Amino acid sequence: PSATSEEQTEGQRSTLECSTPYFCPWGDIVLHWRGYDPRVSQVSGRAWLDTSRVGHQLNLTSSFSWRDHSKKLLCELSVGSKRASTEVALRVRHAPKDTQVSLSPSSGNIGVGDTVTLSCQVGSSHPPVSGYRWYKDEVAVGTERVLALRGVRREDHGRYRCEAQNALGTGVSPPVTLRVFSAEISAIPAAEVLEGAATTLSCDVPGREGQAEELSYAWYKDSAWLGEGPAHTLLLPAATAADAGSYSCTVTNSQGSHTAPAIRLSVTYPPRIPALTLFQETQGGRLVIVLCTVDSHPAATLAIDHDGAVLATSGAQVALGQRLSVTSSRNSLRLEMRDAGPRDSGNYGCTASNVHGNASATKVLDIRAAGLLIHPSAEVTEGTAVTLTCLGTGDTAEGQRYSWYRNGRRLQESSFPTLEFPSIRGDDAGTFQCQIRSRNGSDASEAVPLRVFYPPRQPVLSSFLQSQGGRLGIVQCSVESDPESSLTLRRGDDVIACTQGCPQAATSPRVQVTRSYNSLKVEIRGVVVEDEGIYVCQAGNSQGNASASLDFKA
Repeated sequence: PSATSEEQTEGQRSTLECSTPYFCPWGDIVLHWRGYDPRVSQVSGRAWLDTSRVGHQLNLTSSFSWRDHSKKLLCELSVGSKRASTEVALRVRHAPKDTQVSLSPSSGNIGVGDTVTLSCQVGSSHPPVSGYRWYKDEVAVGTERVLALRGVRREDHGRYRCEAQNALGTGVSPPVTLRVFSAEISAIPAAEVLEGAATTLSCDVPGREGQAEELSYAWYKDSAWLGEGPAHTLLLPAATAADAGSYSCTVTNSQGSHTAPAIRLSVTYPPRIPALTLFQETQGGRLVIVLCTVDSHPAATLAIDHDGAVLATSGAQVALGQRLSVTSSRNSLRLEMRDAGPRDSGNYGCTASNVHGNASATKVLDIRAAGLLIHPSAEVTEGTAVTLTCLGTGDTAEGQRYSWYRNGRRLQESSFPTLEFPSIRGDDAGTFQCQIRSRNGSDASEAVPLRVFYPPRQPVLSSFLQSQGGRLGIVQCSVESDPESSLTLRRGDDVIACTQGCPQAATSPRVQVTRSYNSLKVEIRGVVVEDEGIYVCQAGNSQGNASASLDFKA
């Protein structure tokens, strides 16, 4: 048999012909169609038997679908037990069918920076697909069969679908969701919040609401763990300055976790009470430093005033006198006044202000007209040449007299403003004060201590023996020195006691030691002959050493 077939179009009815040049009305020559769907098909036949033509034709009329494309039908001729057939391959024209999106990788979390490919796969198309079109959240994003996303971003999260086209139409895939597992923190209403206001930190993953599984969130502040659970928000009902810091969160699902980049929460607040410090140079009081510091956010503008008159600010410059200099940094203002005198005495205030408020502090400064300067230093070693100078306010009136005092006792009076020690000794140390008298009045300086370092003098070593009530012996050593000396009492090669700890000292329940500044006292109960001998007291400090001895007899 022979069969005729042309390309069919999906949904249209068409007829296939199966024929043979043989026909016998009373014979068993039969034609059959095999492989068709009888539910949508009709079979009809006709025959010719005359002088012009002999033959038999069997027609198959059907409506073919895209699933019939490439399907094979058989046109079969049977004569008795013998059979012959012809195969017909269906060619059904149809738009792209069974269009799907294939996502790779298909498992595991997809993170920012990963590479993802989406392929548009078509189950069948005749004629072949002539073009593709990609959509993300219904916005066109590509025209190739494969959509490659290299270096995935959070913004790539969404629903993707593809369309495949040929001359007969378009095949549309179901949408596929690309989930980008990437945590990001946002602050509501903002990352900068006023003290006392409520703020919420939200740890968001794209498509969080549509996640099929529950996510777990762990919160951290300045790398310290705060807590974890199913809540993606961290609420601060009334933010304080202590809440400021760097916050991060880690989101976990069944396939892994991701930590969000930290966000810095800034809490703004008005200035606290400023810390105001007044410093006078101890020798002479000629230099005064006024230092004001404050805690605030944002930074405060600081102003220092003297009895209401502004001397310095950290903002706009104020005209400074030659005696004044200003140094400022964040929330700190420093004012230096040289050649300070009684005119600089009074109330000093510091005011701090920012957009949220202001605060202030005050202190009183009292500067005497007279000052005392010790050269080269208020702490010297014995033998140094030392000069004490009584400083006034610049009054050069004739007849000025200078009186000098040590430890409250008057030393001398002269017209010279200096007291000199060409080679100072330890005995010269003390608290010095000077007084200036002129026709305009008098004023005394602050009392300034002068310390003289010197080695130990000859120790004073004494002994006492009490015979009544059970023989008590006392050996006592004392010395003069500055700084304090370390005292050690020996008997021969044996160390009996010392003032600064001596583990090598011989211990005895009969011996009791009393230590005080530059003094060492040893009490020996039940004195025996073995306690007799030469006792040596050794004294030493950073300046030198000295010793003394005595013969203790029982």
